[in-house]
Amino acid sequence: MAFRADGPPRYVPCPGRERAVASGQCATCADKDSFRFVHTVHRSGFVSRDLEKHVMQPHWLYLAAFANGAFKIGTAADTRKWGRLAEQGAISARYVAHADDGKAVRVAEDLVTESMGLRQAVRSAAKAASLCLPIDVDRLDAATARRAAQVREMLTGAGIAGCTPIDERWTPPAGREALSENVSRVAYPADVATGAHGLEIRTCVGQAVIATVDDDTYVVDLAALKGRRIELGAFTSDLPAVQSALF
Repeated sequence: MAFRADGPPRYVPCPGRERAVASGQCATCADKDSFRFVHTVHRSGFVSRDLEKHVMQPHWLYLAAFANGAFKIGTAADTRKWGRLAEQGAISARYVAHADDGKAVRVAEDLVTESMGLRQAVRSAAKAASLCLPIDVDRLDAATARRAAQVREMLTGAGIAGCTPIDERWTPPAGREALSENVSRVAYPADVATGAHGLEIRTCVGQAVIATVDDDTYVVDLAALKGRRIELGAFTSDLPAVQSALF
């Protein structure tokens, strides 16, 4: 996958069709991916030619909340402002600062983590697992707004060059209202990375989907499919009986 300064990411298949070993890439492609250095450009001070257009464009600092109530502070390039949060699987989010470039926004991100203890990553498996629990979206929105106000207050006092605190709500994708429905959801009880599966997808939340098989509703973590070849078709799932998450 290659990030561009003038549009959405461009996905490029592995020339050797090798097996992905980490982060959805084979070892050869990972070694060639200069984007892995993007998160340290504000510390090293060096921006390669491959990263320059991406790093030097305007960026956004956001506060995201997930289904389990966990918060994450993160960054998004101007061209990825909305999509970054959709891919992350945020349930609620607010943009808390606008930065001149990727260096300034990462200085702000690190400061928020150091000063307020907000993490910069939440595991995909944890996000998917939390979707099995009842979710009060309105309550999560209110909690996000309160926490975002605290972040903005801290950033205003810090006065980071090239970074302006803002208050802007992120609009989630269509279908997110399904998470508030009084429907029992359980983790998909099969390894989606192997075998045949027949799913009727209701909504996507980051790398997870809410899907039905017969009359049962499941949370399926599709992160396991990253970097794998799949075959589309009219397949069915052979699943054992499972118990819903009550607490």
